[in-house]
Parts: sequence; structure tokens; C-alpha cells
Amino acid sequence: MTLAPGPVGPPLPRDEFSLADGVVYLNSAVMSPLPQRAVTAMVADARRAAAQASAAYDSRMGEVEVVRDAAATLMGVGVDDVAFVRNTTEGLGLVAAGLDWRTDDAVVVASRDHPNTVLPWRARSDAGVQVIAVDRLGPTGALPLDAFAAALDAGRGRVRVVAVSWVQADTGWRADLAALARLAHAHGALLCVDAIQGLGVVPCALAAWGVDATAAGAQKWMLGPHGIGVAYVAPHLRDRLRVLAPGASSVIGAIGSELTYRTSARRFESGTHNHTGIAGLGAGLDLLADAGPDAVWAWVDHLATRLTDGLGAQGLEVVSARGDEERSGIVTAVLPGLDPLDAEARLERLGVVVAARGPGVRFSPHAWNTTAEVDAALTAVASL
Repeated sequence: MTLAPGPVGPPLPRDEFSLADGVVYLNSAVMSPLPQRAVTAMVADARRAAAQASAAYDSRMGEVEVVRDAAATLMGVGVDDVAFVRNTTEGLGLVAAGLDWRTDDAVVVASRDHPNTVLPWRARSDAGVQVIAVDRLGPTGALPLDAFAAALDAGRGRVRVVAVSWVQADTGWRADLAALARLAHAHGALLCVDAIQGLGVVPCALAAWGVDATAAGAQKWMLGPHGIGVAYVAPHLRDRLRVLAPGASSVIGAIGSELTYRTSARRFESGTHNHTGIAGLGAGLDLLADAGPDAVWAWVDHLATRLTDGLGAQGLEVVSARGDEERSGIVTAVLPGLDPLDAEARLERLGVVVAARGPGVRFSPHAWNTTAEVDAALTAVASL
């Protein structure tokens, strides 16, 4: 079978990713290999801390704000709408633990969504909050709008938040956030999004779409390290959230008996920043910006289509949706007769790194992967 040629080549420089020889890495939905630019930035920050200690604090803080601006650009929001967090769950927790809940309030989530997307809301059962799960449909795990509408209607005005992953981690099904925001708002609810499987690969405009809050760790598609992430909190929402652990950077002026919080999302940042992690995230964001979000998405989409076509040509069932508004960088296929974990292990022994997820094996190429690597993965699958 002849596969369509697609774009010319990877928009992210392949030599930034120094994987061991012979390894085909198609697992960015778990974590991206750190690009050399990120390694260099993190080492430089650590060396500056070693050599200058407190004398370097002001310059390091200045670089924090540069990275905040880059993150805001990637998300399509204002720079004052961005807070640095440790991970996705902490960012979702700004809303889950910060809202003034009432007994019998409700949150709508997706069934079989990632645990980290759901657990912050289930934990609010201590305040009497009910979690209503919308069933995902069919092998793709689709979440149709009418199912959310039915759940919101059933909530009878009690639903205060719709919480969902932008991209489902197991099959890669992508939600229409603009449509979901309109629906949630029409029912008086907020839309809070786990964006970790989309941010950095699928172009987005969170503010224009009407999303109220979003969080994503850096370690997957944003090419950053673990332990750092970004959260978006819309201006209208910030005063409605309790600041969970205020620190000196959360407030304006002297710290006295009255707390005057910053108007920006910086109010949610507690204590000292993870400067080294932010330096690594900033380097990853720079790489993405240099390539351009449209070019990154076009190449990843091309590789995902090539995987889909190649797996289908082998007679395998691909359970990832590939419609224009539903697809992502994730391609999951069912390998008949093979347990997904066994298939993952056998492919790793052949030098192909993927993940067992849902009903099958999940492939997640990034914009530095090559068509040759995808073709090598297809050859490995055919040999199982």
C-alpha cells in the first residue's frame, strides 16, 4: 500500500531529541523526551543558582514572566490569566477546592475519563457535591453534546461545573470545547478542562472558546519536565475561588491583617517558584513557537493518519476517531489475540515505545518524529 506523502518533514528539529540508537519513540502521550534545549536551560538555571544563589533571584524571576507570556500565547489567553502549578491535578484543584460549594451541588464528568481529571471533583463529596458521569459512546469513546445536555438538564440547576479532558487519554477523542462551553454556560455551569493531551500539539484559543479554567502538566506535548505545569483561570472566575495556600507573591503590598490578592492568576501561586522546571518548560515552549502551532499540528496529524492507514491495512481495528473535529495526536489500535500490556512489552523489545491503553495499544507521535519511525513501528506491529 502507498501512503500519502503529507507535509515535507518534522517542524521540530530531530537532533534536539537524543534517544538511544534504534529506539522508535511514539509515546509522547505519557511523556516527551526532554529536548536538548530544555536540558541546557535547566542545567544553566541550576548552575546560576549554585554560583550566585540569592543574587540571581531577580533575574530568574524575570525569566519566569517570559515563560508565562509564552504559555499564554500557546493557550490563547492573556498573560495575567496564567498561573504556574506543579501538575494538571493541582491546576484542576484550584477550582475543585476553591469554589464555595453548597450541599447538593453537582459536577458533570465523563465516564472512564482519566482519574486525575475526575478525582478532584469526587473528593468534594465531603461538601455534599454529587458527581454525574456522562457515558462515553462506541469504540472511540465519543462524548456527544446531547449527552452533556441531558446530564445538565437532569441536574436541574444544581450543576456548577462541567469537567472534562480536552483529549481522552485512552483513544484520543477530542471534545469541541467551544460548543461545550456554550452549553455549560447556558445551564449556569463553568467549563473546567484537563488539557494535558492537547496543549502543545493541537492549536487552541481557550479564551475565545469560552473555557473558564484549564490545567496541563508540561511533560507531554509541551516538551517540558515533570513537576511544572500551567493553569488558565478566566478573569471572571478568579474572585469566585478561594486562594488555597496564599503566599507573599499572591498579595499586593505589605502583609497585614487584610489580604489584598493580586487581580491576576498569580494569586494562586504559593511560595517560591520552581525556577528550574519553568526554565525547562520555557525551552520547550520556545521550540513549539519556533515551529508554529499550525505546522506542529499538521505534522502530528499527518503521522497519526499514516499510522491509522497503515494499521488499518493490516486489518487492525483503530478505535481513535479521525473526524476533523474529533481527532488528536493519539492513535489506539486493537491487536487481536494480544493483551495490550503484552503487546506493549513485545513492541518495546523490538525497539518501539508505545503504551497499553484502553482496549489496545496507543501510539502518540510528536512533531519531531519522522515518517521512517512511523513506518518502522508499522513493520514491528506486523511482525507480532
